[in-house]
Amino acid sequence: MAEEKHDFQRSLGLMDATAIVAGSMIGSGIFIVSADMGRMVGSAGWLLVLWLLTGLITLMAALSYGELAGMMPKAGGQFVYIEKAWGKFTAFLYGWTVFTVIQTGVIAAVAVAFAKYTAYFFPELGPDHILLSLGNFEISAAQVLAIASIFLLTFINSRGLKSGKIIQMVFTSAKLLALLALIVLGLAIGLKGEVFSQNMAHMWDAAPTWISSDGGKNWTESISPITGVALMLALGTAIIGSLFSSDAWNNVTFIAGEIKNPKKNIPLSLLLGTSIVTILYVLANLAYLALIPLHGSPDGTDIMSQGIQFAGAGTDRVGTAAASQVFGDFAAGFMAILIMVSTFGCNNGLILSGARVYYAMAEDGLFFKRAAQLNKNSVPYFSLMIQAVWASVLCLSGSYGDLLDYATFASLIFYIITIAGIFKLRIKEPKAERPYKVIAYPFTPALYILLATTICVILLITKTQNTLLGLLIVGLGIPVFFIRNYFAKKNS
Repeated sequence: MAEEKHDFQRSLGLMDATAIVAGSMIGSGIFIVSADMGRMVGSAGWLLVLWLLTGLITLMAALSYGELAGMMPKAGGQFVYIEKAWGKFTAFLYGWTVFTVIQTGVIAAVAVAFAKYTAYFFPELGPDHILLSLGNFEISAAQVLAIASIFLLTFINSRGLKSGKIIQMVFTSAKLLALLALIVLGLAIGLKGEVFSQNMAHMWDAAPTWISSDGGKNWTESISPITGVALMLALGTAIIGSLFSSDAWNNVTFIAGEIKNPKKNIPLSLLLGTSIVTILYVLANLAYLALIPLHGSPDGTDIMSQGIQFAGAGTDRVGTAAASQVFGDFAAGFMAILIMVSTFGCNNGLILSGARVYYAMAEDGLFFKRAAQLNKNSVPYFSLMIQAVWASVLCLSGSYGDLLDYATFASLIFYIITIAGIFKLRIKEPKAERPYKVIAYPFTPALYILLATTICVILLITKTQNTLLGLLIVGLGIPVFFIRNYFAKKNS
């Protein structure tokens, strides 16, 4: 008896797709990374420029992807675009990197962030509660909770697309409203004081702050001012934080096979989702600057003396510090709930969409055959499970923090490759149907490629070890591709 064939069901509308874009982008980054960025640039004006530039870069990429999504509204999204423009080899390297680090690494990191903030209410679930210790290898309650959250969301999404989209809509709506409340109240309260004007008094004086140790005591050394090449390098390095916080916007292209009227709704959801998040992120940083001084000291005893740079006594909890100025004693609890909601909803979008990439790879014979099968609920169950297993391994590895650097750098490389494919396909297939064409072609995709390439070069200079390791992860896919081809031919 032949096995019953299941197909993807197109049940996601424009609002659902937009919720996936926005929900996948907003995790914990917006509440944390501004501290590190503030230390690197030491300037309120340049901090805002970095968030605006990140939004511009993300919007240009989203507009460019809109053309490709309209041409190829298929499950797998970016994998399909790369294969069409550059062939199976490059597409495999992308899929390999998505599975090994880009998607699963971020899922692991977001899950651990969820567990970390859950421990605020249940300390016994925190990272300090060690359940198993074997030499240098330890398993904490937080890691177990992180893994449990990954498998819970995987189970929910295995029950069908309807279950996943309900979770996405509820949690995305909740965190958008909570973030908006923090912004509105923060600006309303903060602009009545003098902090904002003080931060803006010398807004373009870049003065990076470095932390050193002397006899067991922390002290800071400031370089003021920096200009020219030094400023460019600082900006190019600092922007990795805001780019990570704005990443995963492309995940909606992975589920193109389940979106109604995808030729219209995918490009539009990319534009709407990235625009909403960009506006919220810039406003959130304005609220931070209205409530807290940018400059501070790691030895500060309160929020105002720690500043944005050393919020939370060096824990980088800028969001919590800002919320404390708005909600007082309830701030820590409010932010813990907000980040729990934010990370849980973010991971739902990442888990839902990531599995569709492995499905597309398997369809082309570039991944496990079972990954190309849909269960009775019309979802790629095996792809979901193998993604959950590997993400769980990364949770246990303890290396998820560094993986974020590798993932963001690798993502930029493949964004550049994908958007360069627009030029190739315009030449290769000039008469192909393009329901949506990128605005201001060729300026928009060309400017994105220029800016993203510049950032990659700067990161190679300033974060050489992490970026080279990111390239190594991509490169490891090369022998895997040829070994797979060898055995495939041998068994054919």
